[in-house]
Amino acid sequence: MRPLIGFILMLMLQGGAFTQTAATPAAGDGPDTSVHSVIDHLNDIAFNIYLESPDSARKVAEKALLMSENAKYTVGVGSSFLNIGHVYWSQSYYPIALFYVKKALMAFPQNRPLYLSSCYNLLGRIYADLKDYKSALANLDSAKRYALRDPDRLAEMYSERSLVYKRLGIYDQAIEDAAKALVLNRTAHDESNAAVVYGRLSSIYRLKNELPAAIAYSDTALTESYVTHNKRLRATTYIEYADIYRQLHDYDKAITFAQRGAALADSIGVVDAISGAYKTLISSYEDKHDMARAMSFEKKYNSVQDSLNAFNKLKNAALILDYFALDNRLNNMAAAEHHTAAMRDKVKLQRVIIVILSFSLAFVVILLSVTYYFYKQKKQLSHQLNEQNGVLSGQKQVIEAQAENLENLSKVKDKLLAVIAHDLRTPLANLRNIADMFDTDYLSNEEVHWLMKDINPMVRSAELTLSNLLEWAGNQIKGRNVNSSQLDIFLLGVEMEQTFTHALQKKNIEFSNQASPGRSVLADENHIKVVLRNLISNAIKFTDTNGCVTLKSEYEDSKVVISVQDNGKGMSQEEISKLFSVQTHFSQRGTSGENGMGIGLLLCKELIELNGGKLWITSTPGEGSIFFFSLPLNKEYA
Repeated sequence: MRPLIGFILMLMLQGGAFTQTAATPAAGDGPDTSVHSVIDHLNDIAFNIYLESPDSARKVAEKALLMSENAKYTVGVGSSFLNIGHVYWSQSYYPIALFYVKKALMAFPQNRPLYLSSCYNLLGRIYADLKDYKSALANLDSAKRYALRDPDRLAEMYSERSLVYKRLGIYDQAIEDAAKALVLNRTAHDESNAAVVYGRLSSIYRLKNELPAAIAYSDTALTESYVTHNKRLRATTYIEYADIYRQLHDYDKAITFAQRGAALADSIGVVDAISGAYKTLISSYEDKHDMARAMSFEKKYNSVQDSLNAFNKLKNAALILDYFALDNRLNNMAAAEHHTAAMRDKVKLQRVIIVILSFSLAFVVILLSVTYYFYKQKKQLSHQLNEQNGVLSGQKQVIEAQAENLENLSKVKDKLLAVIAHDLRTPLANLRNIADMFDTDYLSNEEVHWLMKDINPMVRSAELTLSNLLEWAGNQIKGRNVNSSQLDIFLLGVEMEQTFTHALQKKNIEFSNQASPGRSVLADENHIKVVLRNLISNAIKFTDTNGCVTLKSEYEDSKVVISVQDNGKGMSQEEISKLFSVQTHFSQRGTSGENGMGIGLLLCKELIELNGGKLWITSTPGEGSIFFFSLPLNKEYA
């Protein structure tokens, strides 16, 4: 298997399948933070599931890699390569794991030391599994240098270094590093890694023949495996118990624990642990002189090895296909970018030609017009007096229409100015006060930082208000157009959850998307998104910390009723009656000081009615509010 993997790596390196670009912050960290957040979220998912579902984790990481390459997001590229390296390491494909981790190391910018530390930690573990302990220790030293004082990275480094010294037989150093890892894990509140270190200490003390200490650490590791829900650790701890009791010549206990470990390892598919359990069972039965059972487990052990070898052969072929598929997709992306650039150049050239032709045509038209003007001037003068009365009459009608239009626009202007004065004055005044205090050195940078966090909800509310004003003004001035299409409310709910991720996390509010997936409704997508943004934003504003916002959809014969429910402060009937009047302009502040409902609900009402539905509210003070709106299922709009 190893020569075949080496051949694959040689093809990758010589073929130049991946083109490495300069990993600078400017090249990879553009302003499109929403795309970066999605990529980071995908990489977090891949890292969290790679131990229990490596193939799924690899697919998620590959998707993040393609998105990162397209967005020129270097941190996303490095994280994707690192996650793919984790996947192949967990499957014991160490040379391929080395290749991807080194790709990650080249992709990460030098100003991201913690990412670099994670790469070197994984390189150290892979070299340890390849029994290249010198390289393992060198990479772990680099991991320590880049970790700075981060407890998570330092704990991981000491834990992996403890494993190297254990395998080298330097047990005292292994114990010292494991103890440092435990202290750092407690600092970082990382119970999962601490539990693994307890298991490692048990095996070190067993190898030192200090069996009471080994049993004590196994007891701790077993207890922590239940706390952290780590079945893999629990299985290996059972096998460690078996090895300890075998050294104590208590073969019955050794057999009991080995059988328990083998059963658990088999249930979660940890082949190495199954093999280790069978080895202990074979040795224990041989020590008991029960050669029949020893031979029975020898056959099971050989069967597991044969199955593992067959699986590895199939996996090697799959690895080749996976690599070339990913390489082909990246090459296609590069070709598409090249084609797009060529098309842009062609478009620019065509625009130059069009401009030249346009000027030439304009010049010819001017010459013809001047010639025609002098030719027809005498005749036109004779008709001007007759036409003057008709022109004056038409101008009068135009002036009257313009006067009416100006009067309507003036009313819209008054509405807009009233809303702007009410909803935008406070956040702008707060920002101006903070700027004044900062200019006079009254506030430090840290105080400004915390003040900006506090004022952030009001600024976001002002931003939404301004967006609503522009949308509403466009409807009032340009007219009302509806471009209907089939919409899935569930998918729009997913998009809204991503849009308000920061606001939801800031107040620890749960967003529950209970809309019916796969069913569609006919409406203008932009209008419905504006409505959902306003309603969900209001729900977050008026919901306390640890609250809940719920999106639902209920389908009836000819319409769908969509609702946004919160368990926030609620409203009285008197307050509800003021919501849809520009004259009263009722508003209130949210639970974190955000601006309340202003023009947003007026815009929502108009947009829903444009799409053939209606908007209504139910609310109870102290219990929350539910905003309902209906849309027709099958109806075309002009």
